[in-house]
Amino acid sequence: MNGSGITGTRRGVLLALATAAISGLSVYLNAFGVKLVSDAAVYTTAKNGVAAIVLVTVALLLGARHEAASLAPRPRMGVLAIAVIGGSVPFVLFFSGLAMATAPTAAFINKTMFIWVAFMAVPLLSERLGLLQVAALGVLIAGQALIAPPIGVGWGPGETMILAATLLWSVEVVLAKRLLAGVSAPLLAASRMGLGFVILVGYLVVSGRMGGLATLTADAWLWVMVTGAMLSAYVITWYSALRDAPATVVTSLLVGAAVITGVLTAATVGKTPSPQVVAGYLLVLVGVAAIGVLATRTRGAADARRDPVLA
Repeated sequence: MNGSGITGTRRGVLLALATAAISGLSVYLNAFGVKLVSDAAVYTTAKNGVAAIVLVTVALLLGARHEAASLAPRPRMGVLAIAVIGGSVPFVLFFSGLAMATAPTAAFINKTMFIWVAFMAVPLLSERLGLLQVAALGVLIAGQALIAPPIGVGWGPGETMILAATLLWSVEVVLAKRLLAGVSAPLLAASRMGLGFVILVGYLVVSGRMGGLATLTADAWLWVMVTGAMLSAYVITWYSALRDAPATVVTSLLVGAAVITGVLTAATVGKTPSPQVVAGYLLVLVGVAAIGVLATRTRGAADARRDPVLA
C-alpha cells in the first residue's frame, strides 16, 4: 500500500538509505566476485538469475500473477523496457567495466546517477528543486569530487562501460517512477530481473558463451548466490523507495553507498583514507542527511500524493 504525505515520504527516505547500505556493500563484494569468473557476462547472468528467482517467488506469493494479467498494453511495454534498460544491458556493461576498473572508481561513476536523474526528473516528472535542495546536491557533488580515486578517475573502456550503464539506469529511474504509479513494486522488480534474466541468457546463447555457466567453480557459485541475494534486496528496496519518495531524493541518498564501498575497500587493503577523502566522506554524509531532512519536512498530504516533488 502506497504511503501519502509525510509518512510515505519518510518511509521512502528510510528505504532509500537501506538501499544505499546494500549497494555500498554489494559493489565492494562484486569487485571480488566478478574477478573469479573469466567472463563478466556469465557472472552477471548467473547472479541476476539468483535475484530473479528470489523476486519472482516473492511477487507470486504476493499475488502478482493477477496484477500482471490485468496490466494495460502501455504499462506492459513500460515493464518490458525496464527489463532492457534496467535489468539486462546495463548489467553487462557495468560488470564488464568493473572487471577492468577498481571498486572505488566504479562506485564514483555509478553514484553520479543522481545528477543525471535530477536533470531528467525536473522536466519529465515535474519534480521541483528549491535553493536548499540545489545546495544539498552541490554538497554531494563536492564530496564525490573529494573521494574520487587519488590519481583521479583514469578513463578507459571499463570506465566508459560503467558510465553507459549509469546513464541507462538513470533513464530507468524516471520510467520506473512513472510506472510505479500503477504497478506494484514487487511486480516491477520481478519483471525487471526475470525478463532481464531471459534477455541475458539469450545474449549468452547468441554470443556462444552459454557453456560458461557450467564452468563456474564452487567458490564462484558462492559469490553468485551471495551477490544475487543482495541484488534482489537492492531492487525491491529501491523500487519501494521510488514508489514513496521523489526520484531525485532516492538517487541522491544512494550516493552514501560510495562511502561504504570506499571504507570497506580501505579496510581491506589496510590503508587509512587520506584527509581529503575523509573530508569527502563527511561532505557526502552531510549532503545525504540534508536531502533526507529536506525531503521529509511537513507538507500537505494531498499535494504529496498528486505531485512527486522535493519538499
